[in-house]
Amino acid sequence: MHGRPRPLVARTRERHQQIHERIERGDSLRAIARELRLSRGTVLRFARAADVEQLLVAATHRPSMIDDYRLYLHHRWMEGCTNAAALTREIQQLGYRGDVNTVRRHLRPYRSGTIPADAPLPHLTVRRVTGWIMRRPEQLTETERKCLDELCEHSPALATTAQYARRLAAMVRERRSEHLALDVWLADVRLDGQRELRTLAAGLRRDPAAVLAALTTTFTSGAVEGNVTRIKLLKRQMYGRANFDLLRRRILLSP
Repeated sequence: MHGRPRPLVARTRERHQQIHERIERGDSLRAIARELRLSRGTVLRFARAADVEQLLVAATHRPSMIDDYRLYLHHRWMEGCTNAAALTREIQQLGYRGDVNTVRRHLRPYRSGTIPADAPLPHLTVRRVTGWIMRRPEQLTETERKCLDELCEHSPALATTAQYARRLAAMVRERRSEHLALDVWLADVRLDGQRELRTLAAGLRRDPAAVLAALTTTFTSGAVEGNVTRIKLLKRQMYGRANFDLLRRRILLSP
Protein backbone atom coordinates (compact mmCIF):
# COMPACT_ATOMS: atom_id res chain seq x y z
CA MET A 1 0.00 0.00 0.00
CA HIS A 2 1.48 3.35 -1.08
CA GLY A 3 -0.67 5.79 0.88
CA ARG A 4 -0.02 7.97 3.89
CA PRO A 5 -0.77 6.65 7.41
CA ARG A 6 -4.12 7.12 9.10
CA PRO A 7 -3.13 10.14 11.26
CA LEU A 8 -2.97 12.30 8.13
CA VAL A 9 -6.45 11.17 7.10
CA ALA A 10 -7.83 11.92 10.59
CA ARG A 11 -6.20 15.36 10.60
CA THR A 12 -7.62 16.13 7.15
CA ARG A 13 -11.15 15.20 8.27
CA GLU A 14 -10.81 17.24 11.44
CA ARG A 15 -9.56 20.34 9.61
CA HIS A 16 -12.30 20.07 6.99
CA GLN A 17 -14.96 19.93 9.71
CA GLN A 18 -13.41 22.83 11.69
CA ILE A 19 -13.14 25.09 8.66
CA HIS A 20 -16.64 24.40 7.32
CA GLU A 21 -18.20 24.88 10.77
CA ARG A 22 -16.62 28.34 10.95
CA ILE A 23 -17.68 29.17 7.41
CA GLU A 24 -21.28 28.28 8.26
CA ARG A 25 -21.26 30.63 11.24
CA GLY A 26 -20.02 33.44 9.00
CA ASP A 27 -16.31 33.70 9.81
CA SER A 28 -14.02 35.06 7.09
CA LEU A 29 -11.22 32.96 5.64
CA ARG A 30 -8.67 35.33 7.14
CA ALA A 31 -10.20 34.94 10.61
CA ILE A 32 -10.32 31.15 10.25
CA ALA A 33 -6.69 31.03 9.18
CA ARG A 34 -5.69 33.18 12.15
CA GLU A 35 -7.71 31.12 14.65
CA LEU A 36 -6.54 27.70 13.38
CA ARG A 37 -3.01 28.91 12.67
CA LEU A 38 -3.14 27.83 9.04
CA SER A 39 -2.15 29.62 5.88
CA ARG A 40 -4.93 31.34 3.97
CA GLY A 41 -4.18 29.10 0.98
CA THR A 42 -4.76 25.98 3.07
CA VAL A 43 -8.04 27.34 4.43
CA LEU A 44 -9.14 28.26 0.90
CA ARG A 45 -8.33 24.75 -0.37
CA PHE A 46 -10.40 23.15 2.41
CA ALA A 47 -13.21 25.66 1.93
CA ARG A 48 -13.49 24.88 -1.78
CA ALA A 49 -13.80 21.15 -1.10
CA ALA A 50 -17.47 20.52 -0.32
CA ASP A 51 -16.71 16.83 0.27
CA VAL A 52 -13.79 15.77 2.43
CA GLU A 53 -13.17 12.81 0.12
CA GLN A 54 -11.79 15.23 -2.48
CA LEU A 55 -9.07 16.16 -0.03
CA LEU A 56 -8.43 12.60 1.13
CA VAL A 57 -7.48 11.51 -2.38
CA ALA A 58 -4.66 14.06 -2.37
CA ALA A 59 -3.79 13.38 1.27
CA THR A 60 -3.37 9.63 0.89
CA HIS A 61 -1.74 9.61 -2.55
CA ARG A 62 0.87 12.31 -2.31
CA PRO A 63 3.81 12.17 -4.69
CA SER A 64 6.83 10.33 -3.37
CA MET A 65 10.51 10.53 -4.32
CA ILE A 66 10.26 6.95 -5.53
CA ASP A 67 7.39 7.56 -7.97
CA ASP A 68 9.72 8.11 -10.92
CA TYR A 69 11.46 4.80 -10.25
CA ARG A 70 8.48 2.47 -9.69
CA LEU A 71 8.61 1.19 -13.25
CA TYR A 72 12.37 0.55 -13.07
CA LEU A 73 12.05 -1.28 -9.75
CA HIS A 74 9.21 -3.38 -11.13
CA HIS A 75 11.26 -4.51 -14.13
CA ARG A 76 14.36 -5.20 -12.02
CA TRP A 77 12.31 -7.28 -9.56
CA MET A 78 10.79 -9.28 -12.43
CA GLU A 79 14.34 -9.85 -13.71
CA GLY A 80 15.23 -11.44 -10.36
CA CYS A 81 16.94 -8.61 -8.47
CA THR A 82 15.23 -8.54 -5.05
CA ASN A 83 17.95 -6.92 -2.93
CA ALA A 84 16.64 -3.55 -1.72
CA ALA A 85 20.11 -2.15 -1.02
CA ALA A 86 21.35 -3.05 -4.51
CA LEU A 87 18.23 -1.61 -6.13
CA THR A 88 18.63 1.58 -4.09
CA ARG A 89 22.18 2.02 -5.37
CA GLU A 90 20.97 1.51 -8.93
CA ILE A 91 18.22 4.12 -8.81
CA GLN A 92 20.48 6.54 -6.91
CA GLN A 93 22.67 6.52 -10.01
CA LEU A 94 19.55 7.52 -11.95
CA GLY A 95 18.87 10.48 -9.65
CA TYR A 96 16.95 9.02 -6.70
CA ARG A 97 17.66 11.03 -3.53
CA GLY A 98 15.84 8.92 -0.95
CA ASP A 99 17.12 6.13 1.28
CA VAL A 100 16.91 2.35 1.26
CA ASN A 101 14.00 2.28 3.76
CA THR A 102 11.67 3.91 1.22
CA VAL A 103 12.66 1.29 -1.34
CA ARG A 104 12.05 -1.49 1.22
CA ARG A 105 8.55 -0.14 1.95
CA HIS A 106 7.80 0.01 -1.76
CA LEU A 107 8.96 -3.59 -2.26
CA ARG A 108 7.04 -4.98 0.73
CA PRO A 109 3.98 -6.00 -1.34
CA TYR A 110 6.29 -7.74 -3.80
CA ARG A 111 7.81 -9.81 -0.99
CA SER A 112 4.38 -10.80 0.30
CA GLY A 113 3.48 -12.16 -3.12
CA THR A 114 1.15 -9.39 -4.32
CA ILE A 115 3.18 -8.51 -7.41
CA PRO A 116 1.21 -6.25 -9.80
CA ALA A 117 0.15 -8.00 -12.98
CA ASP A 118 1.02 -4.91 -15.01
CA ALA A 119 3.90 -2.50 -14.61
CA PRO A 120 2.91 0.38 -12.28
CA LEU A 121 2.08 3.64 -14.00
CA PRO A 122 3.75 6.87 -12.88
CA HIS A 123 1.95 8.87 -10.19
CA LEU A 124 0.14 11.65 -12.05
CA THR A 125 0.83 15.18 -10.87
CA VAL A 126 0.47 18.52 -12.63
CA ARG A 127 4.23 18.95 -12.64
CA ARG A 128 4.86 15.50 -14.13
CA VAL A 129 2.26 15.85 -16.90
CA THR A 130 3.56 19.34 -17.70
CA GLY A 131 7.05 17.88 -18.04
CA TRP A 132 5.77 15.25 -20.49
CA ILE A 133 4.14 17.95 -22.60
CA MET A 134 7.13 20.29 -22.66
CA ARG A 135 9.78 17.64 -23.38
CA ARG A 136 10.52 16.55 -26.92
CA PRO A 137 8.19 13.64 -27.84
CA GLU A 138 11.15 11.42 -28.76
CA GLN A 139 12.53 11.82 -25.22
CA LEU A 140 9.45 10.28 -23.58
CA THR A 141 9.46 6.65 -22.52
CA GLU A 142 6.80 4.31 -23.87
CA THR A 143 4.96 4.40 -20.53
CA GLU A 144 5.03 8.21 -20.37
CA ARG A 145 3.82 8.51 -23.94
CA LYS A 146 1.01 6.05 -23.26
CA CYS A 147 -0.11 7.91 -20.14
CA LEU A 148 -0.09 11.27 -21.91
CA ASP A 149 -2.03 9.89 -24.89
CA GLU A 150 -4.67 8.43 -22.56
CA LEU A 151 -5.00 11.73 -20.69
CA CYS A 152 -5.42 13.62 -23.96
CA GLU A 153 -8.04 11.12 -25.14
CA HIS A 154 -10.07 11.72 -21.97
CA SER A 155 -9.60 15.50 -22.09
CA PRO A 156 -9.84 17.26 -25.47
CA ALA A 157 -8.97 20.54 -23.70
CA LEU A 158 -5.68 19.04 -22.49
CA ALA A 159 -4.95 17.70 -25.97
CA THR A 160 -5.43 21.15 -27.48
CA THR A 161 -3.34 22.80 -24.76
CA ALA A 162 -0.55 20.25 -25.24
CA GLN A 163 -0.51 20.93 -28.97
CA TYR A 164 -0.19 24.69 -28.49
CA ALA A 165 2.40 24.32 -25.73
CA ARG A 166 4.57 22.10 -27.91
CA ARG A 167 4.34 24.49 -30.85
CA LEU A 168 5.47 27.39 -28.66
CA ALA A 169 8.23 25.30 -27.06
CA ALA A 170 9.52 24.36 -30.52
CA MET A 171 9.70 28.03 -31.49
CA VAL A 172 11.67 28.85 -28.33
CA ARG A 173 14.06 25.89 -28.63
CA GLU A 174 14.74 26.27 -32.34
CA ARG A 175 14.77 30.11 -32.24
CA ARG A 176 12.76 30.33 -35.42
CA SER A 177 13.24 33.65 -37.11
CA GLU A 178 10.01 33.63 -39.12
CA HIS A 179 7.68 36.07 -37.41
CA LEU A 180 4.68 34.50 -39.12
CA ALA A 181 4.93 31.35 -36.95
CA LEU A 182 4.32 33.36 -33.77
CA ASP A 183 1.51 35.36 -35.38
CA VAL A 184 -0.21 32.16 -36.48
CA TRP A 185 0.20 30.68 -32.99
CA LEU A 186 -1.34 33.76 -31.37
CA ALA A 187 -4.25 33.77 -33.82
CA ASP A 188 -4.95 30.06 -33.29
CA VAL A 189 -4.89 30.45 -29.50
CA ARG A 190 -7.31 33.35 -29.72
CA LEU A 191 -9.74 31.19 -31.69
CA ASP A 192 -9.86 27.97 -29.69
CA GLY A 193 -7.25 28.05 -26.92
CA GLN A 194 -8.09 27.60 -23.26
CA ARG A 195 -8.58 30.69 -21.09
CA GLU A 196 -5.12 30.39 -19.53
CA LEU A 197 -3.50 30.17 -22.97
CA ARG A 198 -5.45 33.21 -24.17
CA THR A 199 -4.19 35.11 -21.13
CA LEU A 200 -0.62 34.11 -22.00
CA ALA A 201 -1.13 35.14 -25.61
CA ALA A 202 -2.51 38.52 -24.52
CA GLY A 203 0.63 39.08 -22.44
CA LEU A 204 2.86 38.20 -25.40
CA ARG A 205 1.02 40.70 -27.58
CA ARG A 206 1.72 43.52 -25.14
CA ASP A 207 5.47 43.40 -25.80
CA PRO A 208 5.99 41.83 -29.23
CA ALA A 209 9.48 43.28 -29.68
CA ALA A 210 10.80 41.54 -26.57
CA VAL A 211 9.12 38.25 -27.53
CA LEU A 212 10.58 38.32 -31.04
CA ALA A 213 14.02 39.16 -29.62
CA ALA A 214 13.78 36.12 -27.33
CA LEU A 215 12.84 33.92 -30.30
CA THR A 216 15.47 35.20 -32.71
CA THR A 217 18.56 36.10 -30.63
CA THR A 218 20.84 34.33 -28.18
CA PHE A 219 20.96 37.19 -25.68
CA THR A 220 19.78 36.48 -22.14
CA SER A 221 19.18 38.48 -18.98
CA GLY A 222 20.37 35.58 -16.82
CA ALA A 223 23.63 37.29 -15.82
CA VAL A 224 21.79 40.46 -14.83
CA GLU A 225 19.21 38.55 -12.81
CA GLY A 226 22.00 36.65 -11.05
CA ASN A 227 23.70 39.89 -10.02
CA VAL A 228 20.41 41.36 -8.82
CA THR A 229 19.92 38.29 -6.61
CA ARG A 230 23.47 38.63 -5.26
CA ILE A 231 22.98 42.33 -4.44
CA LYS A 232 19.69 41.61 -2.65
CA LEU A 233 21.42 38.95 -0.57
CA LEU A 234 24.20 41.36 0.45
CA LYS A 235 21.66 44.04 1.26
CA ARG A 236 19.65 41.72 3.52
CA GLN A 237 22.77 40.51 5.28
CA MET A 238 23.61 44.09 6.31
CA TYR A 239 20.08 45.32 6.99
CA GLY A 240 20.15 47.97 9.74
CA ARG A 241 23.87 47.60 10.38
CA ALA A 242 25.72 49.94 8.03
CA ASN A 243 25.31 52.68 5.46
CA PHE A 244 25.23 52.80 1.67
CA ASP A 245 29.01 53.29 1.33
CA LEU A 246 29.74 49.92 2.91
CA LEU A 247 27.04 48.24 0.83
CA ARG A 248 28.61 49.71 -2.32
CA ARG A 249 32.06 48.43 -1.35
CA ARG A 250 30.72 44.94 -0.59
CA ILE A 251 28.92 44.81 -3.94
CA LEU A 252 32.06 45.85 -5.81
CA LEU A 253 34.44 43.56 -3.91
CA SER A 254 32.33 40.44 -3.44
CA PRO A 255 32.92 37.62 -5.96
